[in-house]
Amino acid sequence: MAEAGIGAVRHLVAIASGKGGVGKSTTAVNLALALAALGERVGLLDADVWGPSLPQMLGLGAGQRPEVVERKFLVPLRAHGVVAMSMGLLAGERTPMVWRGPMAGSALSQLLNQTLWGALDYLLVDLPPGTGDIQLTLAQQAPLSGAVIVTTPQEVALADARKAIEMFAKVRVPVLGVVENMAEYVCPACGHAEHIFGEGGGARLAAEYGTRLLGALPLDPAIRTETDAGRPPVVAEPEGEAARRYRAIATALREALAGPAAADPEIEVVDE
Repeated sequence: MAEAGIGAVRHLVAIASGKGGVGKSTTAVNLALALAALGERVGLLDADVWGPSLPQMLGLGAGQRPEVVERKFLVPLRAHGVVAMSMGLLAGERTPMVWRGPMAGSALSQLLNQTLWGALDYLLVDLPPGTGDIQLTLAQQAPLSGAVIVTTPQEVALADARKAIEMFAKVRVPVLGVVENMAEYVCPACGHAEHIFGEGGGARLAAEYGTRLLGALPLDPAIRTETDAGRPPVVAEPEGEAARRYRAIATALREALAGPAAADPEIEVVDE
């Protein structure tokens, strides 16, 4: 039986955003698949217990459920070369999780510590938007190697991304970098690039906080349609431009974790 919990996980990385709608989960899924394509052993934990989306994005059907071992441990499901666990695999597709914060935090702890993750190079944790109970529970209970912030260039999204960065600073978790999603739209007919949500916001945010811009992703309808269909572009079109960009982000993340900022943080909650 594989080892339960995260004891054999080399890097535990939170994928976070200050607000919803910026493509955080899409980024988490494709980044995990890109790391796997680079030869890493990768797991995905869907920590958004209220709105789990990873099962659909990974093409895990509604009838697929994790095996339970010794009436306590969960065997993660495998899809496209990564292992995954989500509340969406345990509840019905249309069943809402009408839970208060402590209940959600308890569910996250169980998914984290009672899943048979085994030996992994990376376990990416797709957090819900915001800076609430789930984020604090993860930071207090798990030795995070760092966090990746996903944002769009839009000023409203950047304002909330700053809050996410400030939250990780309070709990002494390093921010490994910023991913700018929906950075530009390239017309398929003429090749003209239009910065619909603004330009350079991710780079400015990274510079403001002394971290790196891991990469920028275009506003590409194919990324959404392919990921929604359960075959994200990294596996659906491995030679395509979107897959190339995700692999570049995965390479930049590996480099960030190899640097001095990748040391295991000392988790400490600071009250102001």
